[in-house]
Amino acid sequence: MGEQIVHPTIKDGWFREISDMWPGQAMTLKVKEVLHHEKSKYQDVLIFESTDYGTVLVLDNVIQCTERDEFSYQEMITHLAMNAHPNPEKVLVIGGGDGGVLREVVKHDCVKQAVLCDIDEAVIRLSKKFLPGMSVGFDHPKVETLVGDGFKYLEDKKNEFDVIITDSSDPEGPAEALFQQAYFELLNGALREGGVITTQGCKPPPIQPITENQWLHMPLIANLKKACKAVFPTVEYAYTTIPTYPSGQIGFMVCCKDADRNLKKPTRTWSEEEEEKLCKYYSKEIHEAAFVLPNFARKALR
Repeated sequence: MGEQIVHPTIKDGWFREISDMWPGQAMTLKVKEVLHHEKSKYQDVLIFESTDYGTVLVLDNVIQCTERDEFSYQEMITHLAMNAHPNPEKVLVIGGGDGGVLREVVKHDCVKQAVLCDIDEAVIRLSKKFLPGMSVGFDHPKVETLVGDGFKYLEDKKNEFDVIITDSSDPEGPAEALFQQAYFELLNGALREGGVITTQGCKPPPIQPITENQWLHMPLIANLKKACKAVFPTVEYAYTTIPTYPSGQIGFMVCCKDADRNLKKPTRTWSEEEEEKLCKYYSKEIHEAAFVLPNFARKALR
């Protein structure tokens, strides 16, 4: 037995996620065993086995994914974009070093190439070791993995991708609005005609990933929508339910270069049998339902 790993977020056998981004509340998970802890070049990486949620990946003290519920996030951020495109052949994932989004992208037979660019090699390396159910995406023959800054990677990419999925973000900081718009302009430029993006937040890596939620971050989401609308002709907000993200849900901006595309209805669909074989959460009905917002959110985003 090696020396027991200690971490400031774990006290009395419970991991506690306490953050200014969700004031006055905290997510706690019971810890069975701490598997790994290291400080990478960019962030604090903690991996533990929980009693009820399987293996948990924590970056800078914020839960990124758990084995029990990760599929609801990975499937929705991926298939909302992929199925809003008539024929996505070339796909870029920015962030997503756990491999979960890649795993979902390659479920689409039309994909010829999927590129993942994550700044932190530690997340990729440790996910391959501790989260095999997610990192399986890295092994696919159509996948290319790059370690680097997604923002810089996009700078010389023009008219190259059908779908771009940004699985990394952080909405805090002084240059937020400017940074957001500059980033969306880069994304827009890297897309081919009719291209689609989904994004979970505002900024590319290396900045700490953060989630956003209708119950906690409505002004942030409204600003994010404005930044997207300044760049893309079609912008919609959708969400998924997930117990280990703040307040049990997380949202996505879905944007398209085609002014006439209805993102709320899938352009391509699987049969019900295929859906059940490929997905645990996503379906064509869930695709449409994800854009139906409660009144308070709908008003805020009008």
